[in-house]
Amino acid sequence: MSTDKNRATAAAILPLVGGPDNITSIAHCMTRLRISLRDRSPVQDEALRALPAVLGVVEDGTSYQIVLGPGAVARVTPEFEALVEEARAAAPAAPATRTVTADDLAAQGAALKEAQKARNATPFKLFLRRIANIFVPLIPALIGCGIIAGLNGLLTNLGWVPAVVPALAAIASGFMSLIAVFVGYNTAKEFGGTPILGGAVAAIIVFPGVAKIDAFGLELKPGQGGVLGALAAALLAVYVEKWCRRWVPEALDVLITPTLTVLISGLVTLFGLMYLAGEASAAIGTFADWLLASGGAFAGLVLGGLFLPLVMLGLHQALIPIHTTLIEQDGYTVLLPILAMAGAGQVGAAIAVYYRLPRNGSLRATIRSALPAGFLGIGEPLIYGVSLPLGRPFVTACIGGAAGGAFVGLFHQLGVAFGSTAIGPSGWALFPLLDGRSSAGITLAIYAGGLLVGYLVGFVATYFFGFTRQMLADLDTDPGPDPTTATDAPPKERVPA
Repeated sequence: MSTDKNRATAAAILPLVGGPDNITSIAHCMTRLRISLRDRSPVQDEALRALPAVLGVVEDGTSYQIVLGPGAVARVTPEFEALVEEARAAAPAAPATRTVTADDLAAQGAALKEAQKARNATPFKLFLRRIANIFVPLIPALIGCGIIAGLNGLLTNLGWVPAVVPALAAIASGFMSLIAVFVGYNTAKEFGGTPILGGAVAAIIVFPGVAKIDAFGLELKPGQGGVLGALAAALLAVYVEKWCRRWVPEALDVLITPTLTVLISGLVTLFGLMYLAGEASAAIGTFADWLLASGGAFAGLVLGGLFLPLVMLGLHQALIPIHTTLIEQDGYTVLLPILAMAGAGQVGAAIAVYYRLPRNGSLRATIRSALPAGFLGIGEPLIYGVSLPLGRPFVTACIGGAAGGAFVGLFHQLGVAFGSTAIGPSGWALFPLLDGRSSAGITLAIYAGGLLVGYLVGFVATYFFGFTRQMLADLDTDPGPDPTTATDAPPKERVPA
C-alpha cells in the first residue's frame, strides 16, 4: 500500500512538470525531489503546491525542487524515475523525417534559454551545490551511527550491559573510521570521474601505514586531513584521470589510466594534501571553538538568525563538510544545536500566525498539519506554506531563531560546550544525538531552554510585529469551511448552522 501511495504521488507530479520528455535529470536530497527541466513554461506551480504530498516548490536557477519531506522523498524519487523511464520506453519511435513546426522551434528556443540560464548561474553557488551532493548521501549513515554512539555512551555511563558496549562502539565507529573513502567515491562520481578510483585514492588517508612515511620531515597520522583531504584527493584524481583519457592510447587505457590516476594522486596526497587538509581541518575546529567561547551569545544570534534564509535558498547543505569535520575531530558539531534554533523561531512564528488569523481556516489547517514536522526540525512545510509567502512572519521567525541561538551560544561562552554527534535531525529529534563536556542533564536542559526561547520570541515577535493592519484585513477572512475552527471566530462572525 505504501508503494502504491508513493507511485501515485510520483504519477501526480510527472504531468505537472511537463511530462517525461521535459526532464533531463532526477535527484533528491533529504527533503526535496530535484529535477532539471528542458522547458520551464509547462510546469504548473500552483497545481504542484495543491498536491497533498507536496510541501512546497523551490527554484534556485540550477534545478526545480519539489519539497516532499524526509522519508517520503527517498520513496517517491525511485517511483518517479521508474515512471519517467517507463514512459520513455513506451514512446513510439520518431519517424526518420518530419516537418519542423513553429511549436518545435519554440520548444527548442525555450530549452536553449534554460540552458543559458543554467550557464549563467553563480559559479560559487553551483560549486556549493556539488559539494553538498557529495555529503547528502552520507547523512543516513551519520544519523544511524550517531544515535548508536549516543546509546553506547549512555550504557557506558550507567554501567549497564558491559559486554554490549564494545560491539556498539564498533558499529558506531566503523563508518566514521572509513568516511574518507565514501567521500572520495562520491566526489569522483559528482565531478565526472570513476567513483572507485576516487575511493581508492581517499583510502590512502585512513591507511595505518601512512604513519611510517616521512613526508619532508612532517609527521603523518592515519586520518590526517579527514573528509577535506579525501575531497581534495578525489578531486585531483578526477582531473588526472581526465587528462589520461585524452592522451593515453585507447588500447592501453585500461592499464595506464587507473595506474597513473592512483599513483600521481596518491603521491600528491601523501606529500602535500594530507598535511594541508589536516591544517585546514584543525583551523576549522579551532575557529568554531574560539567563536563560541569568545563571542558565544553574539555568534549564536547571528547563526540562528541567518539559518532560515540559507534553508530557503537550499544552501544550508554547504555546511555539511564543516559539520562532518567537527564530528571527526571532537565527536560532535557545536554548530548544529545553534542552527537548530532557527526551526524553533519558525514554530513560534507559525503558532502566532495561527492565533492572529482566527477566521482563516485554510491557513490554520496548513499550520496544524505542518507543526508536528516543525517541532521535529523539518522547516520546509512552515517556510513555504506559511511564513515566507506572508513575508513579515518570515522575518520575525528569524528573530526567534536568533534569540534561541544567542541563548545556546551564551552557555558555550560560559564553558558549557556541547553539540550533535550526527547531522540531519533538528528540533526535538536532536535530543538523542546531543553530547558535550558537561553532564547529559545539563546539556539537554540548555538545548531545551534554547528551543523554548526560540518558540517564545518567535511567537511574540510575530504576534505583535508580524502583520500590518492591511495584512490582517486581507488575511483574517474565511476563504473556505474549516469546521474545527468555527468556535474560534467572534460570535457575530459565526456562520449560522
